[in-house]
Amino acid sequence: MAQCPPRLTPGMSHLLAMLCLVISGWLGSLSANAADILLTGAEDSAGAQSFVEALRELRPADSVRFQPLADLPAPGKLPADIRLILLDLPSLDWRLQDSHGPATLVLRISRLQARQHLGDAQPPRLSLLWSDPPLDRQLRLTRLLLPQVKRIGVLYDNHSEFLLKELRQAARPLGLEVVSERWDNTQDSRPLQALLDKSDVLLGLDDPDLYNSKTAKNLLLSSYSRQLALIGPNAGFVKAGSLASSYSDQGDWLAILDGLLDQPTATWPRTYYPPRFKVSSNPQVARSLGIEQINEASVATLLAEGERRP
Repeated sequence: MAQCPPRLTPGMSHLLAMLCLVISGWLGSLSANAADILLTGAEDSAGAQSFVEALRELRPADSVRFQPLADLPAPGKLPADIRLILLDLPSLDWRLQDSHGPATLVLRISRLQARQHLGDAQPPRLSLLWSDPPLDRQLRLTRLLLPQVKRIGVLYDNHSEFLLKELRQAARPLGLEVVSERWDNTQDSRPLQALLDKSDVLLGLDDPDLYNSKTAKNLLLSSYSRQLALIGPNAGFVKAGSLASSYSDQGDWLAILDGLLDQPTATWPRTYYPPRFKVSSNPQVARSLGIEQINEASVATLLAEGERRP
């Protein structure tokens, strides 16, 4: 004869009911607190999808999705509570067409790109996350690797000239002098040679008109023929032959985004240099300049310890 399941006591029934209410409330709270995170760019590339998937894994409680720029309405027609992340310059131009719209993070934009697209303006509800390493960090990297140098040589053109004032202000407390030469025509080596004559080291600004695949050979051969190092302008140029640079990789950017997305959008900074970064160096170049092997992790730690950013 089959046995009937034991009856629940009134106390046990009450406990189970309360547990159901607690679980339902917890699930409802998770749903209510979940953020709607929309990433967009002109192209639905493999790189964009990989980045979105990595962010989705970091934030499983949120709705994280990519939508191509062509499929989006005007920014002002998006829900106000969406957290919008722009992945490229076309998406920035699209966002700038409308002063209304949700709070927006502009990911990995250089100072020069912002200048070209925004001028001196800082549109509301936009947070610019800089891709190029901060100038003071690059100067301190130079001091750590080459403590004997005093004169920092800098090439600039009409796009990057606005950075010189900031660079000189950052150099002064470090006891460094910035010497510069305007280089509007990269086919003419005279400004480069003149700068090498009066510099102890070259510091590259992240200006693609000056530092690119066409100018790399001249820049590097000219500087190393004088036994002068080139710092920066980015990790890509370190592979080409510059001595070292600080940079932030995808893991750093994901961690930075994760932290910002935990904050209310009203507290997002207007401009932001990533506090997480690494140092890349070129061992072959270091050896040719008589520099001891660079411990990239230790140098990055020293740089980070010296920074006090809000």
